[in-house]
Amino acid sequence: MEQKPSRTVIVLAGATASGKTAAAIRLAKELGTEIISADSRQCYRELNIGVARPSEAELAAVPHHFIASHSIQDQVTASDFEAYALGKAEEIFKKNDTLVMVGGTGLYIRAFCEGLDNIPRIETAIREKIVAEYDRFGLGWLQEQVQKKDPLYYETGEIRNPQRLMRALEVLEATGQSIRSFQKGATAQRDFNVIRVAIEFSREELDERIYQRVDKMIGDGLEEEARGLIAHRNLNALQTVGYEEMFDYFDGLYSRDVAIEKIKVHTRQYARRQFTWFKKDKEIRWLTTNQISLRGLELS
Repeated sequence: MEQKPSRTVIVLAGATASGKTAAAIRLAKELGTEIISADSRQCYRELNIGVARPSEAELAAVPHHFIASHSIQDQVTASDFEAYALGKAEEIFKKNDTLVMVGGTGLYIRAFCEGLDNIPRIETAIREKIVAEYDRFGLGWLQEQVQKKDPLYYETGEIRNPQRLMRALEVLEATGQSIRSFQKGATAQRDFNVIRVAIEFSREELDERIYQRVDKMIGDGLEEEARGLIAHRNLNALQTVGYEEMFDYFDGLYSRDVAIEKIKVHTRQYARRQFTWFKKDKEIRWLTTNQISLRGLELS
């Protein structure tokens, strides 16, 4: 009988504002180990308040990786994260048989746990045509096209991220198939165990936590942070809830109060998509924050 690897990664997933950071730190302390973030925005060192980066105290409590590790000028993909996280895991495993991964970017978590699928090469002409149309008609047009042509991606993807939307559209136009159809390939074999858990909240509770988080971001200086980044607004890293609405407010498209309300609405919508993504992962155990411990995970 083949012996199972003794090394283990505990993946703690969930929607934004669900309390993943605090739970992961508590668990990592119990295990005496380190944390790898699986958040596609907290990796950018220029972004802080708007991406709810862990506080300095939280970062000091347990060693974190993939936090403020890249610049907004960098193009960071799921494949980049896979390579980074696998390399960092090997380093941590030299010191500890267990590590914690925490985040809400489902594609990054899947890349680390299962590997990525091979998506057919896209002709440059198709990509350039879509980029030109996006430049002309904007995000609303792009969202409408994906919703109409690839509803499967629209239901679970990052629909406010134009790079992801253009990627979905170009794959569809090149192959006639949803990009999701290429994300169901053979699972890569990892030489460590993976335990996947996610934090469960009622919709009402999570909505309230989102509203409180956004209010705290505003109080902590999100507006000032966004003003300092406006010169970089066209970068993919800034196509992010919180910054986009502030940029539109600066442009005079609506008032500050409306911008704040839009951040809450769009964050809530993003949390719904995260929830939908993780609910489709049958390997995930859904637990309350109080259950996320050595005892709750039956690791003691």
